[in-house]
Amino acid sequence: MSDVPSPPPVGTMTYAAAVAELEAILEGLEGNELDVDHLTAQVARAAELIGECRDRIAATRFEVDRIVTDLHPRPPGADEA
Repeated sequence: MSDVPSPPPVGTMTYAAAVAELEAILEGLEGNELDVDHLTAQVARAAELIGECRDRIAATRFEVDRIVTDLHPRPPGADEA
């Protein structure tokens, strides 16, 4: 059994926590502090975190665009060309 606790599931983390974990992984890679035996796991975790962050950014962008569009409804007939 390993003494290293399992990281939380990516989907349960806040965006800020995911970014902080990514930064910690990057610091470990840059500082040669990462054990080569854990390199694959860390890179896989980083990829998972990046994917989740990208998904959240895309979802947030979509929601912000929707909200802004709702603030400025098009006048009747504006879609007709």
